[in-house]
Amino acid sequence: MNPLLLLAPELIIFLAGLVIFLLDLVYRDAARTHLFQGIALVGLVLALVASLALLGQDATALTMMTVDGFAVFFKVLVIIVMILVVTAAGDYMQSRSRHQGEFYTMLLAATLAMTVAVSANNLVLIYLGMEFLSITSYVLAGFIRDDKRSSEAAIKYFLYGAVASGVMLYGLSLLYGATGSIYLTEIAAAFKNTKGLTASLGLPASILVITGFGFKASLAPFHQWAPDTYDGAPTPVTAFLSTASKATGFALLLRVLLVALPAVQTQWTAILAGIAMATMTLGNLAALRQTNVKRLLAYSSIAQAGYILIGLVAATSEPGKTFNGINGVLIYLFAYLFTNIGAFITVTAVEDATGSVELKDWSGLITRQPFLAIMMLIFMLSLAGIPPTGGFIGKFFVFGAAIQTQAFALAAVALVNAAIAAFYYLSVVRYMFFEPQGERTPFKISRPVQAVVAIAMIMTLVIGIFPGPFITWATEAVLPMLASL
Repeated sequence: MNPLLLLAPELIIFLAGLVIFLLDLVYRDAARTHLFQGIALVGLVLALVASLALLGQDATALTMMTVDGFAVFFKVLVIIVMILVVTAAGDYMQSRSRHQGEFYTMLLAATLAMTVAVSANNLVLIYLGMEFLSITSYVLAGFIRDDKRSSEAAIKYFLYGAVASGVMLYGLSLLYGATGSIYLTEIAAAFKNTKGLTASLGLPASILVITGFGFKASLAPFHQWAPDTYDGAPTPVTAFLSTASKATGFALLLRVLLVALPAVQTQWTAILAGIAMATMTLGNLAALRQTNVKRLLAYSSIAQAGYILIGLVAATSEPGKTFNGINGVLIYLFAYLFTNIGAFITVTAVEDATGSVELKDWSGLITRQPFLAIMMLIFMLSLAGIPPTGGFIGKFFVFGAAIQTQAFALAAVALVNAAIAAFYYLSVVRYMFFEPQGERTPFKISRPVQAVVAIAMIMTLVIGIFPGPFITWATEAVLPMLASL
């Protein structure tokens, strides 16, 4: 296929961002907010169509980007997230910042970074993609310049990110130094055919690389930035960070470990098993004590990353296996996308109406805004892994993979953590449905927010009730990864 067609999603996103940037130089008044938002949505929808057109491809663009089922799956995932974020962000950001053109340009820049990163097949582009995403994320986290909490969120994110980036770069340099190549497949071949000191560099390089990608995926102990950043950042940005950005970190972690480092799979599997157990446990125990809904969902997001990681720990290339681990990661991420976006956009709507994200201000939400209360109930059930939601299907596949590979200790820890998590998810439900409302009055929400929350809820239930097509898609998308093991 023509390289321009293979790169069509990236080119469309770039052009849409460029148009908004140039128009912002001409139109500085707030009245142009909907124009910028509309251009961003059109660009993202066209990029989504272009990505779907690449399904079934297995080609290389400009030698540095692989366009295969795995890459296309994550392109579709992150673009869907950004469509929902852009749709819901309009009223929220218009009331808090006059720099609308810059905001939508940065969102498209972050989307471009993610679509490039998930296709990267060499160390240089992987690092550049991660840094491009990180820098735009820092700016977005601190976008509300008059808000001290937003500035604090950006600074903490930047400081942790700078350290993680340096550690990851050192790991990538070890891979290049040991093998003499920047391409993942050539690195794998070099480790397979060498012994002694060169082969022994695979393990330390894996640890350093896991640190970098673990930061982006908010895995413990690289998660410290997440609660404060999620809490202080604009809520639509938090929705993006907790879904699309996290998914990109997992995509890069999967591609590097499975394609470049299968020779040391036994070692990095043991390391990731420990990280998964620590991540689940720390995230859930910390969430139990939260009275701020954004911080509660932030720690929940950390715990969810631990569940997702189980799939990578249990990865297997044995034919005929329903649970190969990696398909569980993709299914979980796709279901988590809609669940978490829906939850955070619901928080956005309540925050807009009440000016607060404290759990006590959600009291009696069922009488003040029944639509949001019912939607949030479904999202909480999905995060807890209760059928018939997408969250249940995701947990079923990653837990099933752990049991199938006889990782019984990991599966047991995951099940205990799932029970712990149900307590604070249902606590949110208790406040919405059973706590007295007091003198709080009903409120309305905008049509775009209603649409995003409804779409997220519908897809959460569709994935849970009719999982077949999503399972097939995820299983086919991971075949290139499994071929490397």
